[in-house]
Amino acid sequence: MAQEEERKIGGMFRALRYRNYRLFFMGQGISLIGTWMQQIALSWLVYRLTDSVFLLGAVTFSSQIPSFILGPFAGVIADKFERRKVLVITQVLSMVQASTLAALVLTQTIEIWHILTLSVVLGIINAFDIATRQAFVVQMVEKREDLSNGIALNSSLFNMARLIGPFIAGLLIAAVGEGMCILINAVSYIAVISSLLLMRLKPFVPVEKKEKVWQSLKEGFEYAYNFPPIRALILIVGLLSLFGMPFSVLLPVFARDILHGGANTLGFLMGASGVGALTGALFLAQRKSVVGLGKVIVFTMLLFGAALIGFSFSETLSISLLLMLFTGFGMIVTMASCNTLLQTIVEEEKRGRVMSLYATAFMGMAPIGSMLASSVAELIGVNYTLAACGLLCTLSIIPFAMNLNKLRQLVWPIYQHLGIVPEIATGLHAASNLTAPPEER
Repeated sequence: MAQEEERKIGGMFRALRYRNYRLFFMGQGISLIGTWMQQIALSWLVYRLTDSVFLLGAVTFSSQIPSFILGPFAGVIADKFERRKVLVITQVLSMVQASTLAALVLTQTIEIWHILTLSVVLGIINAFDIATRQAFVVQMVEKREDLSNGIALNSSLFNMARLIGPFIAGLLIAAVGEGMCILINAVSYIAVISSLLLMRLKPFVPVEKKEKVWQSLKEGFEYAYNFPPIRALILIVGLLSLFGMPFSVLLPVFARDILHGGANTLGFLMGASGVGALTGALFLAQRKSVVGLGKVIVFTMLLFGAALIGFSFSETLSISLLLMLFTGFGMIVTMASCNTLLQTIVEEEKRGRVMSLYATAFMGMAPIGSMLASSVAELIGVNYTLAACGLLCTLSIIPFAMNLNKLRQLVWPIYQHLGIVPEIATGLHAASNLTAPPEER
């Protein structure tokens, strides 16, 4: 029994067997803690300076809308150039952006237009960073069967940082102000840049392609749109980002005005969401196969929407923290499951472009949702706005759930080709005319 448990734990972290992935995991972990510290500090700073829900949304919009505009072009870059070099450049530029912001805050010369401008700069950098990072995972995890574990561990890392970063930021903001959090983020980029430079990768061989950028971009769009499973997964991510992600923008309002707390209360709420998300990521990491993730996506999207509705009307901190746990779990499992399925079924030569569409849906729709939510919140209040967001999330998963069987039929041959399911299972599967794999019948 003990040996079986040990094997299960070892399987949960199997992607860490690869040296390049281990390096990235450690460097990225340090950097992400700094990123979350800056995000909390910036949200609190904007609301402290302006008392405006609309400007909270505007700052988020400024930092994420470039991903919507530039994301597809970033995918072309990810497919044409060495991904490690692209990531080193984006991390160095992010460090410069954070250093500039920290200097302005620490010298008390910061103004809202500085924050908006630097948020746009960071958004442009992230547009190229996120698409390239998603496509880069497959180079660090050499065996395809360990790819889903690598993606799940990435999500675990992201949410471990989301747990630690806001907690530290809440304490630091109360003690010394927002500037120190942003400065720590600037320094933390050294870790991820070092990890990228220390990797041993196969020599990069650029693919000779005659088509121009627009042609390459069009090809990626057509491939994603014409294959229903990819189209459906990207649509789910976009809808979750549009209707669900605004909750994080509105959290400072809930922390201060509804729960009557301070920066530490905001840190607790973000931390609780991080605990739930970390739990969800570890749940995915222990799964041995991508088979069955469709049902998981339906369940966790419904859970996320229901938790948002409950949170929107809670005026008690303990209940709000509990609901944030479910919110974090539902959000990260839905996002990471869609990511894992996309990475599994996409053709290798189109990986960068498809993952850029994923990044565009994830990062690009969030600012539109944030601006809409913050504008509506000014009119009807944050409670009803967030409740509406939760309701829209639950409704948006219904078409996917209704078409799940058809989508399974389309991806099953890919699973067979990759060796994820044995050929005999596919034969029995077709003969019985059942679209669910044996374990889901």
